[in-house]
Amino acid sequence: MDSATTSPTAFRPPFCPNPNCKHHNDSSQPWPYKRAGFYPRLTTPHRIQRFTCLSCRRSFSSQTFHTSYWLKRPDLLSQLFMKTVGGMANRQLARDLKVAPSTIDRQLARLGRHCLLLHTRLTTHARPTGPLVLDGFAAFEFSQFYPFDHHLLVERDSSFFWHFTDSPLRRRGRMTAAQKRRRQQLEQRLGRPDPKAVEHDVHKLLQTVLSQEAAATVRSDDHRAYPRALRRLGCQVEHLVTPSVARRDADNPLFEINLLDLLIRHSQANHRRETIAWSKRRQGSAERLAILLVWRNYVKRRWEKRCRQTPAMVKGLLARPWQVADVLKQRLFRSRIALCERWDRYYRRAVLTVALPHNRAHQLKYAF
Repeated sequence: MDSATTSPTAFRPPFCPNPNCKHHNDSSQPWPYKRAGFYPRLTTPHRIQRFTCLSCRRSFSSQTFHTSYWLKRPDLLSQLFMKTVGGMANRQLARDLKVAPSTIDRQLARLGRHCLLLHTRLTTHARPTGPLVLDGFAAFEFSQFYPFDHHLLVERDSSFFWHFTDSPLRRRGRMTAAQKRRRQQLEQRLGRPDPKAVEHDVHKLLQTVLSQEAAATVRSDDHRAYPRALRRLGCQVEHLVTPSVARRDADNPLFEINLLDLLIRHSQANHRRETIAWSKRRQGSAERLAILLVWRNYVKRRWEKRCRQTPAMVKGLLARPWQVADVLKQRLFRSRIALCERWDRYYRRAVLTVALPHNRAHQLKYAF
């Protein structure tokens, strides 16, 4: 499927890229198409084969099925993937790759969307096994007056990072009198976050992963919203609580989620303590987290010592660790992969930062 390594004359399109064509999802009938010449481009390969679907008459090319589709710099995505999980912030990336910061923003969003689709496709027929570990990862967007939590779910026996959602929160903790007045002014102008947001979003997280399960075991800390979220599930859940003040070592029952928190702090520039690279938008934080999820599950070894398997290998989803080229091997089409409701919002960039007047959604017709 990689048009950069496949001969133009050998490439065979697997389906019609037009979502409105009957041959887009239905592979039970032969698909009529024809080759329609070539077009030149500046980067390798310099000749791109064109095709025409004889059913819907849509024209396309071999490049349509590649992750670098419509990019002037097709080399950026593979470099961004590792540099992003290597702790580089957006402007550092722009300086290193000699592109505009806005280019980095767009390509990280594109890479995040690809990772959402990839993880969903690879786990379509997978089922959680053993206890699941749940926790909230504290962060903020725009400024510390807009905190939020990423809710994370990890499989204890394999370290497999299953899913995440997020919840906007009200600023809490120690504040000066001026900060309290500022918070009141912002809430009067922009509204106050839903006090039950954590309960609703943790419920969506668990419902997505446990939708086909009759029973499950979930470990978490003593957050008061978790029991309420668990009671709303359609399956029987054994909830085991570990106090949040317990020592966070390898003997802690929440070790796997604590390790993931550590990896996020270490590998994501926007989540480091006392940083100037914090996420300006919650949407951008979710896109970066989707990239880390794919890296953690399919590329990185479960542990640096004692284990040479990735979490996906421990779970039986892959036979070997993936390289970046495997992650970006082929373009994935949103119209062929069913995302859950929350991840569909991430994909459409529909998560709003209320402090900013403009929140641009992803509405491109042919892009992914």
